Amino acid sequence: MKITETHLQDCFILENDKYEDERGFFTETYNKKALEEALGKSVEFVQDNLSKSYYGVVRGLHYQKKSPQGKLVRVTKGAAFDVAVDIRKGSRTFGKWFGLELSENNNLQLWIPEGFAHGFVAMSDEVFFEYKCTNFYMPSDEGSIYWKDTTLAIDWPDIKGIKISKKDAEAEYFENSDLK
Repeated sequence: MKITETHLQDCFILENDKYEDERGFFTETYNKKALEEALGKSVEFVQDNLSKSYYGVVRGLHYQKKSPQGKLVRVTKGAAFDVAVDIRKGSRTFGKWFGLELSENNNLQLWIPEGFAHGFVAMSDEVFFEYKCTNFYMPSDEGSIYWKDTTLAIDWPDIKGIKISKKDAEAEYFENSDLK
């Protein structure tokens, strides 16, 4: 497993070793010791989530206000452009974003630490997106930043026919939120 820090403080790309032959492939998707060594801290996952999305679906940018979740995310089928936004006041990368394509083919994962907003757009007909979370989901604690926020200026891929939930379409702009 190769672990690379992004330009966002504490946010890492994990590239899993993949062993392929005529039978298929094998990959280790989680190794507690390797992840904790890279992060320099203990991590305990308490919840695993799986979402299925169709081409053009945008999910996010979501975060929890008082009970933030660290997330280890990956795509097991299809491809998605995944985005993390540092919303930790006092962080040297506060208000900055990082994005990359996660796909079943590139076998990459992204570690998104507590205190980040997260979202993605589906880039293939079907996307199966898995999340390992360090805290339980609490609907009453959820916040959302508008995915096309001009202050953040996320360079989303050119996807035709965007589909978004009512909740995400009505999300706050970063500049107008209590995060600023």
